[in-house]
Amino acid sequence: MNLEKLVTVMRQLSLEAGDKIMEVYNSPDFEIKTKSDESPVTEADEAADAIIAAGLRAAFPDVALVTEEQADSHGQDVSTFLIVDPLDGTKEFINRRGDFTVNIAYVLDGSPVRGIVYAPAKERLFYTDAGGNAVEEVGPFDKETVGELKPIRVSKPDNEALFVVASKSHRDQATDDYLAKYKAKDLKSAGSSLKFCLVATGEADLYPRVGRTMEWDTAAGHAVLVGAGGDVVRFDNHQPLRYGKEGFANPFFIAYAPGVDLKEA
Repeated sequence: MNLEKLVTVMRQLSLEAGDKIMEVYNSPDFEIKTKSDESPVTEADEAADAIIAAGLRAAFPDVALVTEEQADSHGQDVSTFLIVDPLDGTKEFINRRGDFTVNIAYVLDGSPVRGIVYAPAKERLFYTDAGGNAVEEVGPFDKETVGELKPIRVSKPDNEALFVVASKSHRDQATDDYLAKYKAKDLKSAGSSLKFCLVATGEADLYPRVGRTMEWDTAAGHAVLVGAGGDVVRFDNHQPLRYGKEGFANPFFIAYAPGVDLKEA
C-alpha cells in the first residue's frame, strides 16, 4: 500500500462526501428509510457511500473494500482491507445535532493503521498522516491543498479526576454502572466516532462502549486514537480490539489514554 497516496485519497473523498452530506443536511427535508436491522438510512448515507466506494475502488482496485451501505461487502473473510462508514451517527444527522462523521480506514493484518474522521457540520477533520501520526487539520478545507496541521496527543490522565465521554444516542444503565467504577471530573456526551477523537486530542481520557457497534463504526476513530498514543481494547478481557471478525461485529470495548486505571467489566 502506498500510504502517501492512501492518505491523500482518503482525505479528498471524505471532503467530497462531507459536501454531499451537508447539501442534504441543509435541505428542507430528506428521505429516511429503514434497513433490515431496523437502523435508519438517508439519501446522504447512500450518496456519500457511492462517492467514497467509487473513489477507493478506482485508486486501490486490489484492496478489499467493506462498506456499511453495501451488504454484499459484508460476507468477506479478510484481515487487510479498506472499511467505510459514509455517515456515522445517522440519528444525529436526522435530528440535526451535528455529531455525525465520515469514516474511512485501512486495516492491516487485523489492526486499523490509517484512518480519517471528518465531522462536516462541526468543521473538524482528524486523520493519520502517512507515518501513522494523528493530526487535526484546521479549516477551511480545500480538497486539493492540505491546510494547517496540528499534531494531536492523548492526555496524561488523573485517575482521581477523569474526563469521560460516552455515547449520546446509546447511553444505557450498563454504561452508567461501569462508569460508576471511576472517579470522573466531567462526563460529556458525543455522537459517532467523534468520541475516539476527543480522547485522541486529550479532550477526554476514557470512552467505554457497552453496546453494539460494527467495525465500520470504529476503525477510523481507532486508527486516529492509536496515532495519538491511545488504545482500544475489548471490554471483557482488555485484549486488543481486532478487525476482520466474522460479520464485522465488535464486542464491547474501551478506548482510553494510557495511564487510565482500567476497571474490570
